Amino acid sequence: MPIENIPEIYINDENSKPDLFVYDFKMASDVVRSKVNLGMNMFSFLQVGKKQVHFAGTSVAVNKDQSLILKKGNWLWTELLDTDATYYCKLLFFSENILKKFIEKHIKNKYKIDDEVPCFTIGNDAYIASYINSLTTIGEAPKEFMKSLLSIKFEELMLYLVHKYGKSFERYLQSLIIDSTTPLKRMVESKVHSNLKLEEIAFLCNMSLSTFKRKFLSEFKVSPGKWLKDQRLLKAKETLAQGTLKPSDIYLDFGYNNLSNFSIAFKNKFGVSPSEVPTS
Repeated sequence: MPIENIPEIYINDENSKPDLFVYDFKMASDVVRSKVNLGMNMFSFLQVGKKQVHFAGTSVAVNKDQSLILKKGNWLWTELLDTDATYYCKLLFFSENILKKFIEKHIKNKYKIDDEVPCFTIGNDAYIASYINSLTTIGEAPKEFMKSLLSIKFEELMLYLVHKYGKSFERYLQSLIIDSTTPLKRMVESKVHSNLKLEEIAFLCNMSLSTFKRKFLSEFKVSPGKWLKDQRLLKAKETLAQGTLKPSDIYLDFGYNNLSNFSIAFKNKFGVSPSEVPTS
């Protein structure tokens, strides 16, 4: 799976990256899963379809009733058609420079940021719908006015979201301009119970697979493949012990392509088949 550098692939002038940039993303495929190196923070105003994103220790799924703000960095995201024939998402990219100016001008509170906050979910209310339409109108304006118009519209949007979401949104904005790294252990432990492949987890750590394996072995004293397999099987056993789900309901969630492989691995680990786990 190739890495897409966004928004660079959408910008015609390779020598210039504007502080604000709008792009209409559309697709007709049923499912597109992408590795993305996001070079700017981004609003993703989903109009038609569904979207799931993974970033380090976080994953979130949204539909057309919600939009996202995504922190720049390495993302895995999956875009799916819903009932319509075309997936449509309006993207608004913004630089740290313009964000810093907004924060200095409008946000007086200073928040302690202990954890990385990679995304923020927005409800698509009447204002957001009107705002998205206004971005389309701006796109038809003369080029010499575009920069000023987008700057005004960006400030308007941010003020609205500060008013609507209050301190949680202010804190999120401040987290976007703080350089922070997610420790390998915290990130890996957050993905134990996902069905992401090892190579995909390495990408989210911004590492090559070989570097990820080396650093993982140094920290965990065991190979990542064995550690993840053991942890996922332990969680699968806990899930089955609750008595509400059958092995056939959960094997995909724990990274197995079929029930047979899951059952063999489970029995090798615990000495009993998944169907023989006593329930509480």
